[in-house]
Amino acid sequence: MSLLTSLIQASTRFQQAMDSRQASTDKPESEVLTESRKPEATGNPGGDRFTPSEQPTQNPADLKARKLPLNQYKQTVAQDLSFIRDTLRHKLAEYNLHPATALNVSKGETGETIVEGKVPDDVRDKIEQDLNNNRNFTEAFSRLSVSEPTLHFMDNALKLNQAYGVSNSLLNSLVSENQQFNGLQDVIHRYDSLRRNSHSEQVAGIAPQRYAFSLNTRA
Repeated sequence: MSLLTSLIQASTRFQQAMDSRQASTDKPESEVLTESRKPEATGNPGGDRFTPSEQPTQNPADLKARKLPLNQYKQTVAQDLSFIRDTLRHKLAEYNLHPATALNVSKGETGETIVEGKVPDDVRDKIEQDLNNNRNFTEAFSRLSVSEPTLHFMDNALKLNQAYGVSNSLLNSLVSENQQFNGLQDVIHRYDSLRRNSHSEQVAGIAPQRYAFSLNTRA
C-alpha cells in the first residue's frame, strides 16, 4: 500500500468521526434529557394509579329486611281486598243503590261489622246483618284489618331504606333470621303484637287504631 493511499484512508476515518461527533452535538437538549432520564415504573404492572376508596358496609339488618318477599305479600293481601270490594259492590246492586255510593266498613268494639254511608238506615242495617252473617266476609275482613296496615308500614319503610338508606329498627325487629319464619302471617303477628303492646316511643307511631275499608271514597 502506498503512502498516498494510507493518508486518504486515515483522512476518511477522521472525517467520519468528526461528522458523528457533530451530529451528536446538534441534537436538541430535550431529546438528550429524554434519553438520559427514562421514566421509572411505579406500582404493579397493569394496576390502577389510584386505589378506590372502600364502600361503606351495609347494615346486615337492612339487608335481611330487603329479602322479605314483599310482592308475594301484596298478592296475598290483594285477594282479600278484591273479595271485600266485590262483596260490597254486590250489596249495593242487591239493594238497588247507586254503584258509586260511598261505604265505610269497620269493626266494632265487640268485633261486629259496622257499615257507614249515605244510605237509608233500614238498608244500612240490612247490609250490616248480611255482612255479619257472611263468614267468608268476616274472616277476610279480619285478616285485612291487620295485613293491610302491616303491608303499608313495611312497604314505606323499605322504600325509604332503598332510596335514602334510612334504617328502620322496628322493621328489622319484625324480620326473623330464619326465612322460614318470615311468612306474611308470621310478620303480621309480630307487628300486631307490637301495636297492641306499644308503650315505648319506638312503636308509638303504630298504636292500635280503628281499621276501616272504604269503597268509592278517596283516602
